Amino acid sequence: MAVDVRWATAGDAAALATVLCEMAVHYRQAPLDAERALSASQKWLGLESPAYPHFALAFVDGEVAGLASVAIAHPGIDLERLMFLKDLFVPDNARNAGVGRALIAFLADHCLSQGIGRIDLTTEDWNEGALRFYARLGVERHGQKIFLRLSGEALETAARS
Repeated sequence: MAVDVRWATAGDAAALATVLCEMAVHYRQAPLDAERALSASQKWLGLESPAYPHFALAFVDGEVAGLASVAIAHPGIDLERLMFLKDLFVPDNARNAGVGRALIAFLADHCLSQGIGRIDLTTEDWNEGALRFYARLGVERHGQKIFLRLSGEALETAARS
């Protein structure tokens, strides 16, 4: 099976929305409203510039088969940019077919061609499939950082302080 991976463009909003809806269910969230997901996808893809991509989509036989959501962070103490992989998602019907590996290869190639030194990522501790997948790729587990989140009421308080 051939997997085609590319940076999402405004024309891919429906494909992105489809994957976002499937992803919400997988990650044990309330199902997303399809129209809301499409509206958000159109907005996000319409705001993106080709120089700063955020979504890579994988397609098999013209059908969307996976998503990688990324952000590029500028230099830290090592003066190298990094790619933060926020989400890598492959729907159940496309798993174990090379889609995830194709998405990672696409991102890694982008990093190498753009002088980006590493890809950082997180996954849930309950997501055994993702942990096995990343282990097969040789992803290193780092215990130096603790994942933290500022949201909800704490985010509002921080904005007012």
